[in-house]
Amino acid sequence: MKRISDINPLGKERSNPSEAERAKLQQERLQEERDAGYQKLVELCNLGEFDMAKQLADRNYHWGYEIVDGMVMERIEFDRP
Repeated sequence: MKRISDINPLGKERSNPSEAERAKLQQERLQEERDAGYQKLVELCNLGEFDMAKQLADRNYHWGYEIVDGMVMERIEFDRP
């Protein structure tokens, strides 16, 4: 490990990721967030907190889940004419 005085803040120690790497990292982060959200919704439903789970799913629409009859379901989008 380097001492703080030995680190050049403008140095090349840390390279910048390419656009493809950034997109991949962002996609992975979004999937992890979606998976964690699913687990939270399932736990709430298992505890019988269906209204709270529905509110959480509605607030986090980007997770792609909804609560139907006390179960976590993947939200299905229909194209509107």
